[in-house]
Formats: sequence, C-alpha cells, structure tokens
Amino acid sequence: MAKLELKNLNKTYNPKVVPVKDISLTVDNDEFLTLLGPSGCGKSTVLRMIAGLEEPTRGQIKIGDVDVTHKRAADRNIAMVFQSYALYPHMTVYENLASGLKLRKVPSTEIKRRVAEVAEILGLGELMNRKPGQMSGGQRQRVAVGRALVRNADVYLLDEPLSNLDALLRERVRADLKQIFAAQKVPVVYVTHDQTEAMTLSTKVALLNDGYVQQLDPPARIYNNPANLFVAGFVGSPQMNLLTLPCQGRNAMLGNFQVPLPDLPTAPPQIVLGIRPENVRIAQPGDTQKIRGRVYLVENLGMHYLVSVRVEGSQTGAITVRALLPIDQNWSGEDITLTLPPEDIHWFDVQSGDALVRRQMLGVRG
Repeated sequence: MAKLELKNLNKTYNPKVVPVKDISLTVDNDEFLTLLGPSGCGKSTVLRMIAGLEEPTRGQIKIGDVDVTHKRAADRNIAMVFQSYALYPHMTVYENLASGLKLRKVPSTEIKRRVAEVAEILGLGELMNRKPGQMSGGQRQRVAVGRALVRNADVYLLDEPLSNLDALLRERVRADLKQIFAAQKVPVVYVTHDQTEAMTLSTKVALLNDGYVQQLDPPARIYNNPANLFVAGFVGSPQMNLLTLPCQGRNAMLGNFQVPLPDLPTAPPQIVLGIRPENVRIAQPGDTQKIRGRVYLVENLGMHYLVSVRVEGSQTGAITVRALLPIDQNWSGEDITLTLPPEDIHWFDVQSGDALVRRQMLGVRG
C-alpha cells in the first residue's frame, strides 16, 4: 500500500509554454482521483510526470515514502492504461496480459495465477485465445485494463481510456472500471475532460485550469460548492447561470427585481450571482424571491425542457435566466414568474472570481 504525493510540481518547456505551473495534491490508498479540465489545462502532463514519461522542471513526486521524481518509469511500479489501448496486435489476449510480467521475469506459475485472476475479474475467460483485431472496442479496453491490473502496481494511471468508445459502451465500461478499481485498494489517477466520468468514477476530483488546481474535493462538493467562477461554469450540464449584476444597497438587481445579497462586510458595486437551471423553479404562493420574464427559447432535453427566460430591466437591460422545467406544458412565448431559492444561490467576486459564500455556511450540505 502506498499513497501518491505531488509537491509544487512544475513543467516548463520554454517561458511561453508552461503547462503545469504549481500543483500539489495527495492521493491516498482507496482513492480514485480524477484530473479534470479543458484541453491544455495540464492534466495529461501531470499524468506523464507521475508515470516517469516527462521530467518535472521543479517539484517532487513521492510514492509511499520513496521519492521517485527522477526515477525511470520502469522503476516506479506504476501501471498505465492508455487511450489507444496499446495492445500487441499479433498476440492473443493471454499473451497481451502476460507480456509485461514476462519482461519482468516473473515465474511462469505466478504469471498464470495473476492472468487467471484478472481474466476472472474482467470477464475475459472466453477471449483468451483471441487477438485484438477479433474483439470489440469495449473488449479491447478491458484487456488494456487487465494488462495494468496483472502488475499489482503501487499506483494506477488511466489516460482518457473511454474516449474511443461510443456513448452506450462508454457508460457500461465506466461502471466496470468503478467496481474494478474500488477493489484494488491503491491510488488511482484518471485523466479526462468529461465531467460525467469525473463525477461518477471519482472519490476526489482535481479540477485544473491554466496549470493550477482550481479545486480539489469530492465530486459532490465540487458540484455544490464551486470554489470560483471557473469551477462553477465548467462543472454541470446545463451550465450554471452566471449573472453579473449591479448592486443597490444590500441587493443585487436582476432586471428590475431585487435579490438580497449575502452577509458581506461591504456591498460591492457589482457581483456575480450563480444558480443552476435545475434550482430555478416556477414560483409558488409563499415564495419570497421572485423574478418575472418572457420565454424566448425552449430546448427539449427529454425529461425536462431547458427554458431560456429574458428578464428586462431599466438598468441592466435584458438578462437571460435558464431553468429546467417540466415537459407537461408548452412554455414557448409565455410570461412566467420564477423563484430563485436563496439556499441555492452562489455568489462570486467580479474581479477575482472567487466564491464569496460557500453553501455549507448557508446550512446546505454538499
């Protein structure tokens, strides 16, 4: 058992190309950490440095109590699953699974035992004599995962392993991966730009942008308590409403409607109000925080309509608020009154983008 530690990791190619600026994090035993972020955020570079495929410019990588920062990849006891499967096309499934162990001169009886164990876990028993060209994409991906599992590694690294699969197969293999790696009891680091994969697979998510960790938390906290505007806008589909509003006294002005500000030392001239479309509801008697506007766009998402409502204001002009509403009514062209529950509102600083109030301070779990 060994935990993975990254301390002040930096990778600089030249003064204008610095994909990883300063990243520190720890992945304990039993933790599945996903590095999530847009293209160019530094997540794949971090994974390659952990694997020993890239040399850090600065910083330290430790596995357990061992500093592996400058060790060769072959000396780190790390297993990696690649996006491209990386299987030998001329070898059978059994030979692909056993190849890494043979290179390490593991005794043949031990190879047979480990391969049989992994084949049982992954349901590969009937495929052992097939070659990659005779298998589906999902089957090939399971073999690629199997090649990593037979290693009994200290750390497992997965580089967008589902991106080559179609949507239905991706969902099925994603569920398999969650069960498989939960049983390994070692640190797992997974790279993806797909927030659904990050939210469903992970025990922790590190959301990266511009070479820094923007937030490191369990998925529910990432979703319910975004640390800043980038996190709030990146995680969630449909995207959170993020509205830059002027302030008057202790209220933010959304169109001609007042939204009470949170308890801040001083009221800023402007503030960003964030609220997820699923938290915007049709107003009911007794609701205190109401706004009114006209529907100008309705998108059918199957279980809900994503309804865009234009709220007019003399100071702010037209502001668009999106809400997920029931499909039992035709909302097109309607004037509707919505409510913004205070406990579901996020507030952000206009200049820094940082969250001004975290939701647990308002009594909301997350």
